[in-house]
Amino acid sequence: MLKDTGERIIPENMKILNGLLIEHIARYHFAKEYAYGRVLDFASGSGYGSHIIAKSRVNHVEAVIGIDIDPDAVKYAKATYYHPCSTFLVGDVTDQTLPDKLGQFDCIISFETIEHVKEEAKFMKNIYEMLKPGGTLILSTPFGEGRGKPSGQEFHVHQLTVQEFKELFADYPDKNFFYQKGALIQPEHPAVIEKNFPLGIAICKK
Repeated sequence: MLKDTGERIIPENMKILNGLLIEHIARYHFAKEYAYGRVLDFASGSGYGSHIIAKSRVNHVEAVIGIDIDPDAVKYAKATYYHPCSTFLVGDVTDQTLPDKLGQFDCIISFETIEHVKEEAKFMKNIYEMLKPGGTLILSTPFGEGRGKPSGQEFHVHQLTVQEFKELFADYPDKNFFYQKGALIQPEHPAVIEKNFPLGIAICKK
């Protein structure tokens, strides 16, 4: 049995109307339309998101690699979300040897990860090095008071402001921002920001 940390999404243990589950599932269904070729699900947790990509994009995806730091989560993913084109591996998103070990990807997805990462620069460097030229990055995070400020969330290092989030992608020539509230995801627009959407999603081309 995979331990529920309070933040971990384990669909099999959650009710269908659970807001956290709906939010996370919606994000992967939104992202799947951008997934192609060799895909990395960076911090894949229990593996449900990798499975959504593998199953729904079978004619567009060559392989889906899920990486997570928790061996129990990887074990659970392997047992629960088997798919012929999926592989789940234990790994740290800040491990600077990962680009050599894993190679490059056409698409990298990392949802609700960066707020947990102290070594943010190493995480973003790994993503950039592992993304092929012309590849697509899809990354999300909840907004908060800003870098270095307490978020009030037990497992979050901090939560970035909207501006800090957007500044993460300065090296990407083509980027679009979306904002999420529950299952609703909308493209960047002044009215959207004013409505206080609590989560941001960036879609960037290298």
